[in-house]
Amino acid sequence: MTYITQPAKPIRKAVFPVAGMGSRFLPATKAIAKEMLPIVDKPLIQYAVEEAIAAGITDIIFVTGRTKRSIEDHFDKAYELETELEARGKHELLAIARATSPKGVSFSYTRQSEPLGLGHAVLMAKALVGDEPFAVILPDDFIDPKQGGEGALSEMVRAYQTHAGASVLAVQNVERSQTASYGIVSTTALDDLNETVTGIVEKPKPEVAPSTLAVVGRYILAPEIFGYIEKIKPGAGGELQLTDAIAAMLKDQAVIANRFSGTRYDCGSKLGYLQATVACGLKHPETKEIFQNYLKNVSNN
Repeated sequence: MTYITQPAKPIRKAVFPVAGMGSRFLPATKAIAKEMLPIVDKPLIQYAVEEAIAAGITDIIFVTGRTKRSIEDHFDKAYELETELEARGKHELLAIARATSPKGVSFSYTRQSEPLGLGHAVLMAKALVGDEPFAVILPDDFIDPKQGGEGALSEMVRAYQTHAGASVLAVQNVERSQTASYGIVSTTALDDLNETVTGIVEKPKPEVAPSTLAVVGRYILAPEIFGYIEKIKPGAGGELQLTDAIAAMLKDQAVIANRFSGTRYDCGSKLGYLQATVACGLKHPETKEIFQNYLKNVSNN
C-alpha cells in the first residue's frame, strides 16, 4: 500500500450520479427528477451542489439519464424569469434565482444510458474528470451540517489534504441489521476523525459484516479509480460496484474513512426525506418559529 508523498492536488471536480429513476417516490417522480424534489424551498440537488462549492469545487459534473432535463434547466440561466423579477423590482428573489449557478462554477453533463451501477456511473465521467482527484456526491444522502460547522465534503477535503492526498470515504455507524444496505469497511485507527481502511465489502449480511461502519454518499477518489472500475467484473444485477473497485485499489493505495460531523438523512426513502424536511423547516428563517409551534400542537393532539 502506498501513500502519495507529493503535495495533494486540489479537488476541483465533483461527480453527481443522478441517472436513477426515483421509483420509490412515484408518482411524484414520473415526470420530475427525484433530485429536484424540494427540501422546504430548495431542491435536494442544490443542497449537494452548494456543499461541493463550499468545499472548493469549481467543476460540477452530472451523470444524468434521459428523464433528468429538469436538473439541467435548474442550473441554467433563466432569462425570462430574471428579466421579469428585475422589471418588478424583486431584487431579493432575483438574487436567489441567480445564485443557483454562481460565477466561477461550471456545469457539465454526460449520459448514463443504462442503470449499470454506481461504478459504471462514475466511469461515465472519466473523460470530464481527466487525470485529477475528484469528489463523488450522492444527492440522496443529504448531510445537514451541525450548527456553525462546515459541510461533510469540506471535512473530507481537509482529511485528504492532511493525509497526503489519500482517497477518502465518508462513513458512519449503522445498526448491524442494516449492513446489507451499505458498503461496509474494516479499519485501523489513524486519528480522532479518520481511520485507515483495511477492507471494504458491498452489502454484507449482518452475521458476516466486518463492522458496522458504513460508507455513505461522499467520496474523494484518486483518478486511478477509473482503471480499477474498468477491470472489475459486474456483480449482482449486472452492475459495476464502486465498492469492488475501491477494494481493488486498496491493495495499491491508501484509503481513509472519515467520520464526518452533521446529520445524514437518507432522502432516497420517504421517511428520510420527511425527516430532512422537518430538520430544515426548523432551521429556515421564514418557517422555524411557526413550524416549531405547529409541531408542538400536532404532538399534543
